[in-house]
Amino acid sequence: MNIRICFAALAALGLAACGNGDAPAESDAAATAAAPKPTLVYTAIPDQDARQLEQRFAIVTDALEESLGIDVKYVPVKSYAAAVTAFVNDKVQLAWFGGFSGVQARLRQPGARAIAQGVEDPNYRSYLIAHHSTGLERADELQDAFKGKTFTFGSKGSTSGRLMPEFFIRQHYGAAPDEVFSRVGFSGDHSRTIQLVQSGAYELGVLGYTTWESESKRGNIDTDKVSVVWQSPGYPDYQWTIRGDVDERFGAGFADKVQAAIIAMDDPELLGRFPRSGFIPASNADFEPIAETARSVGLIEDK
Repeated sequence: MNIRICFAALAALGLAACGNGDAPAESDAAATAAAPKPTLVYTAIPDQDARQLEQRFAIVTDALEESLGIDVKYVPVKSYAAAVTAFVNDKVQLAWFGGFSGVQARLRQPGARAIAQGVEDPNYRSYLIAHHSTGLERADELQDAFKGKTFTFGSKGSTSGRLMPEFFIRQHYGAAPDEVFSRVGFSGDHSRTIQLVQSGAYELGVLGYTTWESESKRGNIDTDKVSVVWQSPGYPDYQWTIRGDVDERFGAGFADKVQAAIIAMDDPELLGRFPRSGFIPASNADFEPIAETARSVGLIEDK
């Protein structure tokens, strides 16, 4: 009797063990199904005030989530350098960079590539603006009358607000900016440059033309106090850059999917907030002129 009871108990345990033998497979399948999809995190250089950037990228986030079918998160940063650092350190996997900041990021993150740019970005331009107290008028060339004035760039890492204007200044005057102007500052972003020149804190300033035009449309520029006095030649600038390891994290072909999602963005409100008329493909080679310019003025040394 006791033997039969023990046998029955062992048999029951054996059956239970067999049942438990199937459990891990079921558990693993459930765990796999329940595992959260990775979130695509992205950022952008702070080229305008934070409120405008939040409004712009809230729409971008929605568009990317709809196209990619995963969670997407925008994280703001306080400086151009912070955007590059976040990208290099894998805090973000995608970024809206300027030409120069994109070059810096790709040099430091092997495999990173530019995937898209605005229709206008292959021929971007800088505007040099002046307070009306200077008496300066618009001209096709940099003027000798600019010399000796107070002058502000935007961010130290800006393509249109620092790198390319400095290159053109050095090329035209044969001297560094602090030898051309009586005082040289850095406003931090394009919107702030307008504010500083409009207020008279600086007589001259330089910024990306799209910010000037968008701020003008919003009625934020007093044309009785400040105006454009010079437009630079064109050069390649803004672009979306993605890390080289995203396919490993999100699945094969993910970088191409993000590229396609960005190029497909056609919402007028979204495009208007950049402002761009649309997005087109981009490659690292498109921005080699920016890298060469940065080397020529001593802002990067990688050779």
